[in-house]
Parts: sequence; C-alpha cells; structure tokens
Amino acid sequence: MNQAEAILLGLRIWASIGAIIAAIFLTIGVDRIDEDAKGAYIFRVLLIPGVVVIWPLVLWRWYVYETNAEVLERRYAPPRKAHFAVGMILPIGIALIILTGLNIRQTWPADIEPVRLAAPSEVTQ
Repeated sequence: MNQAEAILLGLRIWASIGAIIAAIFLTIGVDRIDEDAKGAYIFRVLLIPGVVVIWPLVLWRWYVYETNAEVLERRYAPPRKAHFAVGMILPIGIALIILTGLNIRQTWPADIEPVRLAAPSEVTQ
C-alpha cells in the first residue's frame, strides 16, 4: 500500500464513521440539544456534510450538553487573557517564517546556462 492509498483509506474510514455519527446525531441528538430543531427536517439534511467532517467535535459537544458539564458563565466569556500574547507572538512568528524561507531558499547553479524555449512546430495531418 502506498501513501496515496493509505490516505484514501483513512479518509474513507473518517467519512464512514462521520456518516454513522451524522445519522445518529441528526435523528436523535439534534432534538435533545436544540428545541428549535424539532420538526426542522430540511435543516438536518443541510448539516450532514458538516457533521461528517467534524464528527469528533460533534460527539464532544453532544456529550457536554447531555451531561450538563458546560459552565454557562464561561461559555459567554471568551478567554481574553491570551489575546495580548497571541497578538504579539503571531506577527513575530509570521516574520520569522518569512525570513527563514528567504534564508533557506535554493539558489540556481551558476554554471547552467538558460535555454530559450521555441514555439512548438506545427503538426500536419
């Protein structure tokens, strides 16, 4: 099995698990989490691709809602303590990535002369 087949197999397994989770969540879970979703069946069809892709997050959030483990006070208060640090680290990191890319870029060998490309010759049939 080469890399492409392994990646494709992984994607198929991920999508299969996601399809199973989507079928269970969209038939049972949506009604338990969101009262407004009761009777909204066309809405559920629109959610299928998203649930298939991010099924681990869907399962985790479903578990949090079902067990009432969520602290509502923290839900509406975003973590702003890290904003200043991230605001300083992000531009520095971007500058370092650009400078590293410019420093390690490959140089063209000096002894190879460029070749002028010619237009393709006409094919007669």
